[in-house]
Amino acid sequence: MGTDQRVDAHEDVFSYRSHKDGTVRIAYRGKVVTTLAGKDAVRFLARVDGAGAEQAQLAMAKATGNFKRGNER
Repeated sequence: MGTDQRVDAHEDVFSYRSHKDGTVRIAYRGKVVTTLAGKDAVRFLARVDGAGAEQAQLAMAKATGNFKRGNER
């Protein structure tokens, strides 16, 4: 499987933080762009747990979707 060219594998642009209430907040360059809750949060954590840095970045990119369209600043 090829890598997604939109995510630079050498740069960690996405980060995430898991909270006690079961939500996961995913940030792009330090700004929170999406919050996952419930089954989506559990599924996301299972996907990134034990994944390499490149695979984790790709999983976060997929989880955030196309958040920049229409709001690019």
